Amino acid sequence: MTDGEDTDADLAARAAAGDDPAFGRLMRRHKAALFVFVRRYVGDAQVALDVVQETFVSAWKALSRYDGRRPFGVWLRAIALNKCRDLGRRQAVRRLVFAERSTDTVEAEAQPDPAPDAEATLAAHQRRLALDRAIARLPANLKGPLLLTYFDDLSQQQAADLLGVSVKTVETRIYRARQKLARMLQDFSAV
Repeated sequence: MTDGEDTDADLAARAAAGDDPAFGRLMRRHKAALFVFVRRYVGDAQVALDVVQETFVSAWKALSRYDGRRPFGVWLRAIALNKCRDLGRRQAVRRLVFAERSTDTVEAEAQPDPAPDAEATLAAHQRRLALDRAIARLPANLKGPLLLTYFDDLSQQQAADLLGVSVKTVETRIYRARQKLARMLQDFSAV
């Protein structure tokens, strides 16, 4: 905890009782990590900001149901994961109904960065972009366990509890996600 001695559970209890500044402190504590999690899940920074905002709104409304024995950050990620899944379903319906095509093309985002040492910066940016895009393209059942364990440093047990599956299922899904990512990134590096 970086801002005072209050635990997340204390702040959540105070916020549920109507202490708005307590919820503000919780948001400040968790917004950066939550944004990183959501950004990796959805693959777009602006969309991630919207999802994080929706997550905090939902968390505010559901504070009375928060169990202070669980880590607040894990509870937030569970809400964010549901928001990401909802977004994915809405996008799939839009694509189906409106035959939308993504304006987010690899070609559009592969424009060189004008920063000093542009070639190295571009190569690093393209690798990061390729990884972000590959993760965003993973099926939701593989993406969640991978992000929770590899990028958010949750244990497989914590991820299993959050996702409502067994530890073995999390382990299997992580393995499959890594295999899919390796294939997708191999295709990228062959280009």
